Amino acid sequence: MAYKKTESFDEHITQALIKNYKESIALLGEDANREGLEKTPERVAKAMQFLTQGYQQDAKSILDSARFHEDVSEMIIVKDIELYSMCEHHMLPFYGKAHVAYIPNGYITGLSKIARVVDVYSRRLQVQERLTHQILEAINDSLNPQGVAVVIEASHLCMMMRGVQKQNSVTTTSAFSGQFEKNETRIEFMKLISATLH
Repeated sequence: MAYKKTESFDEHITQALIKNYKESIALLGEDANREGLEKTPERVAKAMQFLTQGYQQDAKSILDSARFHEDVSEMIIVKDIELYSMCEHHMLPFYGKAHVAYIPNGYITGLSKIARVVDVYSRRLQVQERLTHQILEAINDSLNPQGVAVVIEASHLCMMMRGVQKQNSVTTTSAFSGQFEKNETRIEFMKLISATLH
């Protein structure tokens, strides 16, 4: 029995992308019909739909699907959330970790939902600066917490493979709201995401 992988993609979009990628391969000077490249346009078409699936997802719905009333007001942190995104300037990947915290104001959400929100916005054509703020705003809008903090550390292939070609550079972005705008709360958060507690 032949191996068959089952995935669901929009057929119209897939066919249009296949045509475009086949033309791109030819424009780059390759034979898109040779054995090694014959199925590449289809693979890339499906990969790009997977890597940009965040456009079809709604962060607020995800957070609201596991929104619970709880009378807690201590900082909740989900750190080291791996993320993979695509730089919108060169359509090359950037990857790293997100650290997200919030201080509840009567409501909490499932911990996995925080990681899913990171995926919703990272699975789009992005810049790291916007990604950081979108995660913060989604949590802020859904939970109305006392404060939200987001820090992202990422390596960008557009800096590593082309341009300045700095392979060891890491970009850090941060966004803070509410209680995290206070110096002591922000310092506590930064210490906790830097600590090795496990």
